[in-house]
Amino acid sequence: MPVPFRSSLPSFSFSFSRSLFLFAFLPRYQASYYKVSSSFHINTRRTFLSTMAPPSILENIKDGTESGRDENDVEINWEGLGFNLTPTDYMFVMKCAKGEKFSKGSLIRYGNIELSPSAGILNYGQGIFEGLKAYRTEDDRILLFRPEENALRMKIGADRLCMPSPSVEQFVDAVKQTVLANKRWVPPLGKGTLYLRPLLMGTGAALGVAPSTEYTFLIYCSPVGIYHKVQGAVNIKVEDKFHRAISGTGGTGGIKSVTNYAPTYTSITEAKANGFSDVLFLDSATGKNIEEASACNVFLVKENVIFTPEIDGTILPGITRKSIIDIATDLGYKVNQRSISVEEMMSADEMFCTGTAVVVNSVASVTYKETRAEYKTGPETLSEKLRKILVGIQTGCVEDKKSWTLQVV
Repeated sequence: MPVPFRSSLPSFSFSFSRSLFLFAFLPRYQASYYKVSSSFHINTRRTFLSTMAPPSILENIKDGTESGRDENDVEINWEGLGFNLTPTDYMFVMKCAKGEKFSKGSLIRYGNIELSPSAGILNYGQGIFEGLKAYRTEDDRILLFRPEENALRMKIGADRLCMPSPSVEQFVDAVKQTVLANKRWVPPLGKGTLYLRPLLMGTGAALGVAPSTEYTFLIYCSPVGIYHKVQGAVNIKVEDKFHRAISGTGGTGGIKSVTNYAPTYTSITEAKANGFSDVLFLDSATGKNIEEASACNVFLVKENVIFTPEIDGTILPGITRKSIIDIATDLGYKVNQRSISVEEMMSADEMFCTGTAVVVNSVASVTYKETRAEYKTGPETLSEKLRKILVGIQTGCVEDKKSWTLQVV
């Protein structure tokens, strides 16, 4: 079996064998080809893994001149991309112990990771994640969109869940390294984007209800197409039995905690089985005001005025949401951030959703109990106007006057 490490891998003067080294760092499905027989070697591997960061297996990645393989080696049907996982080449990993700070991380081959059964992320849900994209431009540059905002939002979530977090500089650098290592997976302009998923997890072993003793920051990525199957044809059902978050500022609705999402599965599964695209949740205090969909913020348009639920601790402060508000304000539109009742929503002229995954997408209809409201869609909508400007900035087709984009290569 070929060894998937570069020939320029630095030599290590450890006393254990080459097979042990491979066993320690290859994903488990690859490591099974390399056997370690003695308990001494097994204990050595455990000690090595617990005290050392995984070594980088890329030597010339920082300048973007090499991504481990030739970009032409991969054949991808860019036209067929959906919002599904396509395993790429590398991921970024960085660890730290409780009470310490993150220092240096490494790029390693994409693959499975090993966790203790008593890890905080598995037992108590001590984890948060982010989502951002890399965009290929017409002149073949690769851009990131406001990655520092993701870093800041991760820090807020980490503080709430009693976790250390990477600095803004560490976060952005790790994202850039991950994109460079996987740049052959960034789709051509207009064919999709490279979606990046940073994870921050409590990975230390513990039984009691307490913060983890060790934390792992990990980034993996995948090329993706549009989130909803058909752009501009989103049909939403209002969920009136379950709630996404508790009302007020004491919960975790305003951060990207991993615990926020699985509770929505029952509602989403039922809605999709009945032909809907997504679910819109109501506030838990009154059950009368709209909050957000399963993975995106929502906006209404009534007589050229834009409305969106306010950020009050129960809905996620979306980076796309924030950017759309700025773009709309610059265009002269009035944007009201406040509580919005179901009745107001049902009488709106237009509705759209925003998020890293969905970008900006018109909502065709919303169904509340037995009532269905239909909204304006198509190229003349305000949402389409805002989407074109946003995507234009993200892909370098529209001048970035706000310095929102960061060039990777």
